[in-house]
Amino acid sequence: MTEILNLWAEWLPDLLAGLKVSVEVTVACLALGIPLGLVLAVCVGAPSRSLRYFAVLVIEIGRGAPALILLQFLYFGLPTTGLTLSSFASSVLALALNAGAYTSEIIRAGLQSVPFGQREAAFAIGLSSRDSFRLIILPQGLRVAIPPLLGYSLLLLQATSLSFTVALTQLVNRANDIGSSTFRYMPVLILTGLLYACICVPSTLMIGRMERHFSRHE
Repeated sequence: MTEILNLWAEWLPDLLAGLKVSVEVTVACLALGIPLGLVLAVCVGAPSRSLRYFAVLVIEIGRGAPALILLQFLYFGLPTTGLTLSSFASSVLALALNAGAYTSEIIRAGLQSVPFGQREAAFAIGLSSRDSFRLIILPQGLRVAIPPLLGYSLLLLQATSLSFTVALTQLVNRANDIGSSTFRYMPVLILTGLLYACICVPSTLMIGRMERHFSRHE
């Protein structure tokens, strides 16, 4: 046991550097994916049929195409057209498209959870449709969507491990490099799992508390 602890202490700085990259990719994906999801959620409910169909098409592509396929397409496929992206940019764009598609459904469900009476009340006091959505519907809908969005962000953090396939130096890539050089795959993978758990388990407990808090104030 002492030997394993000594190995973990030796590997930890390198793995933490990889975890930092994983978190950076996750934050960048959320910064792009959540606004995209909001736009798509609004477009799905738009009066224009063509806009609705376009939004549904983007959502179905983002949800239907595996994130790994999108990642491979951006990193290995685009260079054949003359456009080359770094492993970081490819990872962010691929996962952001996937995130935008999934978060659009989460946000749309939150917007639809707002009682119709809220819209009627906004109309009764003279608010336009745009002001009603901006001031009444959107704040309440996003409040409902926050816990699921946070839960999805944890899944997105775990999905950054797919960036291993494009040589991004994130956590799983660093763990694989250590395993390849030392042939101690089991200890390094256990430590990698513990690092993920150190983020995901407390975050899951926090999300559960947020959901209970919001449900008490419905």
